[in-house]
Amino acid sequence: MGNMKLWNVAKIKASKGVCRIPCVTVYDTAFARLADAAGIPLLLVGDSLGMAVLGYASTLPVTLEQMLHHTAAVVRGTADALVVADMPFLTYQISVPEALRNAGRFLQEAGADAVKIEGGAFRAELVRTLTQNGIPVLGHIGLTPQSVNVFGGFKVQGRTREAGEQLVADAVALAQAGAFAIVLECVPPDIAAAVTAASPVPVIGIGAGPVCDGQVLVMHDLLGLSAGKPPRFVKPYAALAETVRDAFRAYASEVQAGSFPAPEHCYPPSESSVQ
Repeated sequence: MGNMKLWNVAKIKASKGVCRIPCVTVYDTAFARLADAAGIPLLLVGDSLGMAVLGYASTLPVTLEQMLHHTAAVVRGTADALVVADMPFLTYQISVPEALRNAGRFLQEAGADAVKIEGGAFRAELVRTLTQNGIPVLGHIGLTPQSVNVFGGFKVQGRTREAGEQLVADAVALAQAGAFAIVLECVPPDIAAAVTAASPVPVIGIGAGPVCDGQVLVMHDLLGLSAGKPPRFVKPYAALAETVRDAFRAYASEVQAGSFPAPEHCYPPSESSVQ
């Protein structure tokens, strides 16, 4: 196992009411290394991989093997952050034993510290089983992207009083079942505040206002790397798409002009030139 990480599930859980928790999604070693070096406590290998990296329209086509592959890459680039892997569609819904087997693979084969599963109180039994068997769980309620077809699109959740009360009940049930924290996605800030107040474990918001115990953003959105217009709740902290495009353009034009590679990019001539 080597040396212990700076961040573990107990430390994330104990952050509730003490300090806010910044989280970001990452999908490979290079960006994991950068986020980890920046001191981000929790790296989520999101099934947003489907859209951000693999070019799918939703998270639904993402497979267990793809998630294991990318999680392992993130783990190899991480020294201190807690690495949480998203369990993709149909890898935990069918039965508790199947979910346990699949979740275990994230820890055993990919080196993840925890898994994330979508769904409220109805997932309590699964959360309890995973936790009791040594697999920490990050819950995920509100807009759960794997249910996009049921919702009829990516829509704000918790708009009615009943829906708000259900989200509070879901958070409490997941925490009681052993979830160490809960992602709350796309809900009005007042509902998010109620959920955060009711939950004994940290609530990590995405499009859920400023009162949550932490925030998570998709890396490509945060870095200004996404195609198209990002959701309302995104703040781009860089404009990397432009930077990257400019770099590719400059490289292409130098190759076409013959100015790259220059002498400083070449090895010294051989001792006996070939005649």
